[in-house]
Amino acid sequence: MTDALQARTSGLQGWHAQFDTLAHQLERLLSASETTLLSFAAEHSDFIRFNAGKVRQIGHVSQGTLTLRLIDGQRQASSSFTVSGDAAADLRDLTDALGTLRDGLRDAADDPHLLFDTTSWQRTSTRDGRLPEPGALIRMVAECAKGFDFVGFYAGGTLARGFASSLGSRGWYEVSNFNFSWSLYDPSGRAIKTTYAGDDWRDDVFAAKLGEAAERLPILSRTPHSLKPGGYRAWIAPAALAELLSVASWNGFSARAKATSQSVLRKLYAGEVALDARVSLAESLELGITPAFNQEGYLRDSVNLVQAGRGADVLTNARSAREYGLQPNGALEQEAPVALSMQPGTLADADVLAALDTGLYIGNLWYVNVSDRMNCRLTGMTRFATFWVEGGKIVAPVEAMRFDDSLYRLLGDQLEQIGAQPELLLNDSTYGERSTGGEQLPGILVRSFELTL
Repeated sequence: MTDALQARTSGLQGWHAQFDTLAHQLERLLSASETTLLSFAAEHSDFIRFNAGKVRQIGHVSQGTLTLRLIDGQRQASSSFTVSGDAAADLRDLTDALGTLRDGLRDAADDPHLLFDTTSWQRTSTRDGRLPEPGALIRMVAECAKGFDFVGFYAGGTLARGFASSLGSRGWYEVSNFNFSWSLYDPSGRAIKTTYAGDDWRDDVFAAKLGEAAERLPILSRTPHSLKPGGYRAWIAPAALAELLSVASWNGFSARAKATSQSVLRKLYAGEVALDARVSLAESLELGITPAFNQEGYLRDSVNLVQAGRGADVLTNARSAREYGLQPNGALEQEAPVALSMQPGTLADADVLAALDTGLYIGNLWYVNVSDRMNCRLTGMTRFATFWVEGGKIVAPVEAMRFDDSLYRLLGDQLEQIGAQPELLLNDSTYGERSTGGEQLPGILVRSFELTL
């Protein structure tokens, strides 16, 4: 671990101790009828934006936020504020927030769907990563991207999440990781997008990924292959499959959506359709990319969502459990997977083009949305990094085209092979703060992928 990263990690360790102290001090302020659920989110992150292979913006963010939920009977209220790191000042802010919430609860109505965990548990998960120093990363990009129109965004550092209930539960999650996405642009305006994410940075892996994209860059200058609407044999790379599954995940695996028949995967969970028996999807806490506890105080375990092609369990938040008479399994409020994984297959990366033979190589998909909820049909654009392949060789780019196809088909009777090497794709959202979670997915080879115009 570098000196700079060590210093930043030490800062979060200080926050861990302060969080525990604040939680204990808060408990002494409560009356017998009150319960508090205290959540914490913090980061020490570096951000670097590149344009034309040079640094466009660079900065560092160090921040922490406390969220206090006060519960009295069936009434609840919450408040969030930024912590300063000054123990006395943060305690004053926390005490003031508690007083404000008490005032608010006096006239608050009972919450009919309020449910939270009342057990006492302890769970700590910390993982140090090997991250690049900003200066070293800049030099690496300058060397590897020399001569290319390289546009990218790097976010990396240490993330922490904490939970404490006045009933005795304590949770702490801390991980150092990075997410680097970039595109190589051709003068035609077309580009090849690549992502490298994880918690173990290696210069050779970055150089290899950039080199692979650079080898395909000259193909973008060729005359685009013209396609008519219809079904085409296709390799859907992990990043493209992630776009499809992330949209299906908006409510596809939700207990609430299932109970109200709004899930895009309703037919799968009703047993009316089945996917290929090789398809298994899970919310995999073993990936270590998200905390194993939620803000209602429930511990989280892995959940089998699709087992051997058939709908298995769904993600059940405490509120849904209370409303529909279910058992909560630690799902977050939105009941969407945040650590989605798919079982790999047997098709090696080196054999993908040969197995595809003739058809579409789809590296990314864009603007994906639901077009037919009842049949889990999704629509979007192919846009960048979609190539036409003939005889196992990439021969030309393909102009952006709209697709409209059912996930039931793509993971069902049209599924031919599943990739053997799943790719880790971390959540790249930085809106307000860097997010935890992501997906680990293979690519898939399908017999037919429907293009509409």
